[in-house]
Amino acid sequence: MAHERVQVDEFLPLPLATFHILLALAEDDRHGYGIIQDVAARTDGRLKLSAGTLYRSIQRMLEDGLLVEVRERPAADDDERRRYYRITALGTAVARAETARLNALVKLARAAGLAPAKA
Repeated sequence: MAHERVQVDEFLPLPLATFHILLALAEDDRHGYGIIQDVAARTDGRLKLSAGTLYRSIQRMLEDGLLVEVRERPAADDDERRRYYRITALGTAVARAETARLNALVKLARAAGLAPAKA
């Protein structure tokens, strides 16, 4: 377990795009454009991933084992050119570790009077 923790911690802090891609894939497999749409919707349009940023990030995440490409199609009439991605167990662990890291930062900011109190 300690070995796994070290491996997870090596990814932190995550680049913003990487964290949002992991969030987009946490609930369901998605193709690239679906990830872009999910991130924009989740952030109320404050973050719009470009195709270049998305696919560079996905390539690195595939190499690092955070994502895998899946062959299953959600529908028979789906565009066969689309590539679908799924978060791995490692990707989930890294996303959870990043969430914990961000929570700790928010607690520090609250203690310093720099963040609003919990709602």
